[in-house]
Amino acid sequence: MITELTSTLAEAIPTFQGYVYPNEATLHPVWSTLIVIYPYITGLVAGAFIMASLVRVFNVKALAPVYRLSMLTAFAFLLCAPLPLLFHLGHPERNYEIMMTPHLTSPMAVFGFVYAWYLMAVLLLELWFDFRQDLVKWSEVTPGLQGVLYRALTLGVTDVSEQSVRLDMKMEWILSIVGIPSAFLLHGYVGFIFGSIKANPWWGNVLMPIMFILSAIVSGIALCVFNYLVLTWIRRKTVDMRCLDTMAMFLFYALVVDAVVEALDVLHRGFAAEEGFAVLQTMIREKLFYTLNLGQVIIGTLVPLLLLGSLQLLRRRVPELVRRRMIFGSGAMILIGVLAMRWNVVMGGQFFSKSLRGVMSYKMEFAGQEGWLTSAIIMCLPFVILTVLVKLFLSERLPTSEPSAHGSSAV
Repeated sequence: MITELTSTLAEAIPTFQGYVYPNEATLHPVWSTLIVIYPYITGLVAGAFIMASLVRVFNVKALAPVYRLSMLTAFAFLLCAPLPLLFHLGHPERNYEIMMTPHLTSPMAVFGFVYAWYLMAVLLLELWFDFRQDLVKWSEVTPGLQGVLYRALTLGVTDVSEQSVRLDMKMEWILSIVGIPSAFLLHGYVGFIFGSIKANPWWGNVLMPIMFILSAIVSGIALCVFNYLVLTWIRRKTVDMRCLDTMAMFLFYALVVDAVVEALDVLHRGFAAEEGFAVLQTMIREKLFYTLNLGQVIIGTLVPLLLLGSLQLLRRRVPELVRRRMIFGSGAMILIGVLAMRWNVVMGGQFFSKSLRGVMSYKMEFAGQEGWLTSAIIMCLPFVILTVLVKLFLSERLPTSEPSAHGSSAV
């Protein structure tokens, strides 16, 4: 009986190493898996929008086939971005108070305003201007409820003259320009929250917002690569290799910049060796060994760099099938690596004691409000929404506008 009780208590109390304050013996993190996937989802939104902006703002015509898919990807993930925060709240029904009683000096409150601006004033408007001409055409030829939906989405604006379409394209260009700094703000402020916590040596870093933005761009481009290849495979269509190679090129360059900045952060921490550096070494070597060294560094950075870099040098010598597999594998590994990076940042800062001389352990729950099952469901929801959006707006059975008239084509 005593043996069973002892083993039960040993399982209930997490293990710890070094000197830990008594009130920290049992780790109940304030920010758990839901807060891990929150910056991950917002980063995917920002990166996918940057990917689309390469077509509209920087006129990268090779990426035109994935423009609309990138925009719909950003929209689907943006709809789910607040869900981790709502599930994390003890009373999610009170979320309206952030808008009704604004606290303008709170970094946490900034998300409500930035999210509303980005969703309503940028992304929805740009999608509407891009699809308006097609919505008018679809509403005339599509029967049933789907046709009613298309007619409702036109908002009564059915003018498809050349002058009207030209105005739509101009508004898309303006919104894309406005959307780029908005996307940086949407995700950069998350890094600002962590980087401004000076009492935590794992978080308090001026480079934190920059690393969050760069990793967001990398993960968003990788997600667009992943979605494009999966969609063409499901539809049994031929991959536009010029488009795919261009995406791989931008993914490689973005990953290089991201890796250099993160390496600079590590070198600076090692050179400065400030108070608490010893416990950070313990975190890297032991507590976060698999998620940091294996997940983030090797799987998420070094292997994709090697694959994508070799493609930039030997592109013409590599068969198309091998190139597709290398690019797809690189994108998938980058998505895993960025998710590991979010885990390392959010959970890593809560693993070590305030004494800076000890570290603690944490065991994830399966179910419940903070369980990993809830986080997994939230992560799957944007793909479900994206599937519906693709069927409604990128269906092969829908008539599309001529690329010369509107400047973009559907996948």
